[in-house]
Amino acid sequence: MFRFSIEGEDWILRFSPQVFIEEEEKQAVLMSLLQIGDDLTDFSHGNAFIMFTKKIGAIVFDVERIPSLILTVSNIVPKENWYIQESPITDLK
Repeated sequence: MFRFSIEGEDWILRFSPQVFIEEEEKQAVLMSLLQIGDDLTDFSHGNAFIMFTKKIGAIVFDVERIPSLILTVSNIVPKENWYIQESPITDLK
């Protein structure tokens, strides 16, 4: 768990128990969040967002604002597990 401040708001970054990454990677996640900066204030309680990093992959964050400002890394998807839909899906109704 990490504590950090952005734009006068004190946040907690925590990692879900099913997310297994090294301490160095956790630090990289924190540094990436600091680059987002005040954009974190745009997310409401219950929102989620994804950050893509070259080193770690797609990082899924869950946002809590009650009772504290908490970001939880709920999952990490390495790049080799990304599947990109190139053609449009037209059969959805």
